[in-house]
Amino acid sequence: MILTTHRFANSLTIFRATICMTILLNLQHHHRSWAWIFLLLGGITDILDGVIIRKAEKSSIWGATIDPLTDKLLVFVPIIWLTYQGVLPICAIWGLLARELLISTWRGNQRNGGPASRIGKYKTVVQFTSLLLLIFPVTWFKTSVVFFFHGLGWLLFWFSMILGLYSAFEYLVPRLNQKRASNL
Repeated sequence: MILTTHRFANSLTIFRATICMTILLNLQHHHRSWAWIFLLLGGITDILDGVIIRKAEKSSIWGATIDPLTDKLLVFVPIIWLTYQGVLPICAIWGLLARELLISTWRGNQRNGGPASRIGKYKTVVQFTSLLLLIFPVTWFKTSVVFFFHGLGWLLFWFSMILGLYSAFEYLVPRLNQKRASNL
């Protein structure tokens, strides 16, 4: 049963990885509606595979490695496109990339991958919501409503950056204190 559960969860991860290219192609060809739907679908599959693995109470090494990488792709694809379009500044990519590399390296050095912090999970939800709002299709509502969504998405994106920095400090400060204590 666990093997089947892992296969299904891993299949969702692979599906989510393929969605990333679909999102980018749709954004590039001005099909925001499809890009938005695929981004939402990617978020739903991320939640679903997390629920499945938690219920199984055991994750596979492959899933523990590939799932976070796929999650980062799902977030970075629209962020890179939004930066290319001039919606987000390039410092947003550099800040996120630095934070993700730092945290991923730290978590990768932990025996069990290191658990995601509560603030880190909040950051992910806020960041994902911001991306859905930032790429929200202009054709779905009145222009004023869509501009409101885009503005709210922009604010939430920067709030997610603050949460990301806070969660990075939350990860690193105890580790640095532990290292200092061991050097004494």
